[in-house]
Amino acid sequence: MIVGGGAAGLSAALMLARARYTVVVVDSGEPRNATATHMHGFLTRDGMPPGDLLVAGRAEVRQYGVEFVTGVATAVSASGEGVRVEVVDSGTIHGRRLLVATGLTDDLPELPGLAERWGRDVLNCPFCHGWEVRDQIIGVLSTTPMSMHQAMLFRQWSAQLRFLPHTGPTLTDSEVEELTARDIAIIPGEVAALQIANDRLTGVRMRTGEVVELQALVCGPRFSARGDLLAPLGLTPTAHPSGIGDYIATDATGRTAVPGVWAAGNVADPAKQLIGAAAMGAEVAAAMIDDLISEEVRGAVDARRAASGSR
Repeated sequence: MIVGGGAAGLSAALMLARARYTVVVVDSGEPRNATATHMHGFLTRDGMPPGDLLVAGRAEVRQYGVEFVTGVATAVSASGEGVRVEVVDSGTIHGRRLLVATGLTDDLPELPGLAERWGRDVLNCPFCHGWEVRDQIIGVLSTTPMSMHQAMLFRQWSAQLRFLPHTGPTLTDSEVEELTARDIAIIPGEVAALQIANDRLTGVRMRTGEVVELQALVCGPRFSARGDLLAPLGLTPTAHPSGIGDYIATDATGRTAVPGVWAAGNVADPAKQLIGAAAMGAEVAAAMIDDLISEEVRGAVDARRAASGSR
């Protein structure tokens, strides 16, 4: 069973189905990148609408017999016989293994106009959207310890950067020196709201009333793992070392602390881009296949010994 039908979940489904396992994908139909018009950095798919990738991926894995269940998975339970998943309006689904690829939620700062522009001209990842806002006037809204890092990254795409300390950590003397050395203007004070005209971001209004002209705004959200369904197993999100949010901890193969339960994609690594999440899904699926085969070998040996009366 796979919960989550995004890039990680579909890649895992492809690997598992091609290994001749029966695969069921439970998906709520609420992808994280639904607001984005295009995806980038995905070789052979650069510029494709993210929804088109999911449509193509579903069609591809269906050729191998993968079944899809549309619904919200609410809870998971485990036993010696496998794992059970409760799905709203679809009842209980039972399987030998579970892969959770539910992704994460972007918890945005409460700022008037910001959520409505998310994925359009309010951005987070320079590798995903930097090229599209190259040479524009870009503001970096400081809300987390990663905001300085974002400013230094986006400077690669534009020389017209404005750093807005807002409610973020107080800048150190060395950080001020770094921003100044890179010709990044520091705009003191808090932002009150976004300025929109003709359905485009034109700037931000400070609490002082001053309007700072901008064409794009960079904002680092807090990443919250979509892992509530795992709570009955005692699996709860862990704070990420970088301070960007939380995730479901796994070992290097994607195995969680609960036998039979695995995780891949942004729910297990919030820093993964789309292509990285897809790759992670395939890698974790390969580890699951190895685990399943090992179990089957042990079962075959035990059955042979029982039949022959040997130990």
